[in-house]
Amino acid sequence: MKPDQKSRTAKLNFALCATLALALSSQALCGADESDNWTAPMRKYPPVMPGAHTETYKTIGSTNLQLYIFTPKDLAPTNRRPAIVFFFGGGWTSGSPQQFEKQCQYFASRGMVAITADYRVASRHHAKPVQCVADAKSAIRWVRKNAARLGVDPNRIVAAGGSAGGHLAGCIAVVPGLDEPGEDTSISAVPNAAVLFNPALLLAPLDGQDFGGLSSRLTAERLGIEPQKISPAHQVKAGAPPIIIFHGKADTTVPFSTSQAFADKMKAAGNRCDLVGFPGESHGFFNYGRGDNHYFTETLKQADQFLASLGYLSGPPQVESFRKSK
Repeated sequence: MKPDQKSRTAKLNFALCATLALALSSQALCGADESDNWTAPMRKYPPVMPGAHTETYKTIGSTNLQLYIFTPKDLAPTNRRPAIVFFFGGGWTSGSPQQFEKQCQYFASRGMVAITADYRVASRHHAKPVQCVADAKSAIRWVRKNAARLGVDPNRIVAAGGSAGGHLAGCIAVVPGLDEPGEDTSISAVPNAAVLFNPALLLAPLDGQDFGGLSSRLTAERLGIEPQKISPAHQVKAGAPPIIIFHGKADTTVPFSTSQAFADKMKAAGNRCDLVGFPGESHGFFNYGRGDNHYFTETLKQADQFLASLGYLSGPPQVESFRKSK
């Protein structure tokens, strides 16, 4: 093997090992998202979000899982608007739908039906990642089933999320099966596009690479399923929906190289996957309330442009005017 090939392989091995370690200890993601002071007002649970109305999309035992729906002011019952559904981060262990409140407010101001979804997590429901994925699929399926009542175009539904929530959105975009038993699978749970923020997209060794026994610690018992079956990068095929990924290049929780590997797989299969790297930025850099909100603004603007390229939005982004109004 040539020296440059060895270097690239070593870097990818390190990145993939870090992602495997992340899956082994969901607290790694959770800590990165929730330990900083700036996140405190954004992670209330259960969330309270003025301007949103709630709908129960799924009931498991005594648990009612809610969607928090922000509706454009001019939405009439006969309208058919694009919708975007966000899934929060927190290592599949904790977190709150309130993480994406501001993004929902923005996209509602742009004419989309914007939704932030609750789902089962380990700390509240003793859930494993495979159940988190089932909930995310249920949420998209519920929106599509109720599209007419919500004023949503069932063929323009976007899945979005950050970190573990980005994993969920990536899974429902490219991973088959993993549906809630008994659910009506004649209604598709596959989104028409996806917007991902530092997502966990690799949960197993890729392309036969050796990880020195680390992969043996990532068991089906821990995830609730064989790792490859819940790892988006392992399930990419032709015909996947278009995806944009925002990822900090200095992210040590979910390394940038893992999103690069996923994007390479997508492109090799003939799918659209736009990967936007941010030099020097770490995990959770995109969240509202972090620093001066520069990266919140920048990622939102580029997500707007991506959706406009698909015909879901029209006109230039309005992020600056939105920020000034808040």
